[in-house]
Amino acid sequence: MGRRDLRTLPKAHLHLHFTGSMRHATLLDLAEHHGLRLPDQLRRREPLELEATDQRGWFRFQRLYDAARAAVQTEEDIRRLVLEAAQDDAAEGSGWLELQVDPSTYARHLGGLTPTVELILDAARDAAAATGVGIGLILAANRTRHPFDARTLARLAARYADAGVVGFGLSNDERRGRAADFDRAFEIARGAGLAALPHGGELGGPSEVRDCLRTLRAHRIGHGVRAIEDPALLEELAAARITLEVCPASNVALGVADDAAAVPVRTLMTADVPVALGADDPLLFGSRLVDQYVIARDVHGCTDAELADLARHSVEGSLAPEETKYRLRGRIAAWLAEPPPPAH
Repeated sequence: MGRRDLRTLPKAHLHLHFTGSMRHATLLDLAEHHGLRLPDQLRRREPLELEATDQRGWFRFQRLYDAARAAVQTEEDIRRLVLEAAQDDAAEGSGWLELQVDPSTYARHLGGLTPTVELILDAARDAAAATGVGIGLILAANRTRHPFDARTLARLAARYADAGVVGFGLSNDERRGRAADFDRAFEIARGAGLAALPHGGELGGPSEVRDCLRTLRAHRIGHGVRAIEDPALLEELAAARITLEVCPASNVALGVADDAAAVPVRTLMTADVPVALGADDPLLFGSRLVDQYVIARDVHGCTDAELADLARHSVEGSLAPEETKYRLRGRIAAWLAEPPPPAH
């Protein structure tokens, strides 16, 4: 028997950053258009290999990310990125995309925070109509900035809770801002009915995962792989059905795991913790959504039934409308029920 095509496995994509979603060709186009000189590492197509667990490694990663972000300056740039992200997800079987963005990084070019959010939401609506991929927006605060800034973003997110913003996130280097310091911002977001979607347990240890879970009352946790260091925490995550957004290629590129086999996909699955695979920043890591499922299959030995379970976890952990979840569940079941192609 052959193997079922992972590109046709219906799924949701829950961990994708706005700038990091950019196609490499688009980055080169925008940099030329705006007269920007990119670092050599961004001009080349090879995926990054960094040791971001080291402070200098994370600084290099952030410098490259900021250089890419500087190429996004106009309404046309924003619309292009959102549409291409949806097109890429559609080509890989994703029926729902949650795109994470810190609008403050683009606001100076686009007239302020509110116009920036309204533009991205409008672009998301257009892209969803064009591709059939539903899109929810996650506004994300930056751990390296003051918690007051996060409260401002949380209030902004709350204003658009019924207009396409589905959650409030927290990203960047865990070593420079504890999750618990942002509790008030997440309280504001939760009060507006938004899901709490912080990153935790990537560069930080299990204590960061615990803070996300207990203090921020996370609906999901970005990464969370360091939870395996605390068996009691794993049991708590499993009992609460907290989905972890695991990004295998990203974990390897940033030095969180030595290689793909060391990413604890199987460990988390065995502990009954829901896992949703994500691409994180394809621009920098050279690896899109389906590539994460390939890693699960080829490196972690996941069967097609287990791959379908991973896809189901992505759907169940999402903030998609119930009718979208229902449709994707049915399509996942149909994918698994279809006999695999004959082996060549």
